[in-house]
Amino acid sequence: MKKKIAAMLVMTMALSLAACGGNSGSTAAPAESTPAESTAVESTPAESVPAESTAAESTAEESQEEGGIAFGDVMTYEEFAAADFDTLVTVETYVQAKQSWWENTASIYTQAEDGAYFIYSMSCSEEDYDKLVPGTKIKVAGYKSQWPEQDGEIEISEAIFEIEDGEYIAEPTDVTEFLGTDELPDYMNRYVSFNGLTVEAAGQDDAGNDVAFLYSWDGSGSDGDDLYFKASKDGEIYTFTVESYLTGAGTDVYEAVKALEVGQTIDMTGFLYWYEGMNPHITSVTAA
Repeated sequence: MKKKIAAMLVMTMALSLAACGGNSGSTAAPAESTPAESTAVESTPAESVPAESTAAESTAEESQEEGGIAFGDVMTYEEFAAADFDTLVTVETYVQAKQSWWENTASIYTQAEDGAYFIYSMSCSEEDYDKLVPGTKIKVAGYKSQWPEQDGEIEISEAIFEIEDGEYIAEPTDVTEFLGTDELPDYMNRYVSFNGLTVEAAGQDDAGNDVAFLYSWDGSGSDGDDLYFKASKDGEIYTFTVESYLTGAGTDVYEAVKALEVGQTIDMTGFLYWYEGMNPHITSVTAA
């Protein structure tokens, strides 16, 4: 704020001096606007990678030159977990699913045998994004970050990457027994399963009838938006999400959730995303 006020005073003085000098027709250029604070899905993108840079290695080189990010010593997941926020980290991991690509940045779900990482706003050309099929091994360097800062998703942001030899597809880890416990965050970002849960009412329709899901968290959305639904285990109710950027309208899981009925028993798999508590991004739902 202080920087903005000082800039306005300097601009005002410049305009006053110009008027005194008789250059009343000249105008000062407006200060560059400050971008809005980024969100988990819609964010201010990193600077675009030049069109001629198509290989993953070229993407990484450009990013190092522009942002100062470089590959360091590869960490284990334990070392990553112990690292401070806002510090540079380097890991080797494997693509499990892709959430989105926009203006040469990608957000993807990845996992290695010892832990999982959500990679957010990674410099990536569209051609390289197409190469990131499930199982692809990549080396990633970026900042360890958390959003929101309190009880939020732990991720690697503003990242660069390069493709390496190797392949790994994670099997879901059953975390049903850890629901509501302090152990559950230890599985953040992993591909997990929840089994034997009962569908609960997510809200009510205009007629006052219970409904099994909502479009958007408060029911204000429409077909194509995120789906929110609730399920219980041992008397405790939890909220689950079908993230439309990952699995949107027309996908099997999106249509399966739209067909849920209150009281139904289901099994689920998905990625253990975190937002002020667990916010699993569900990728499959089946009747138990």
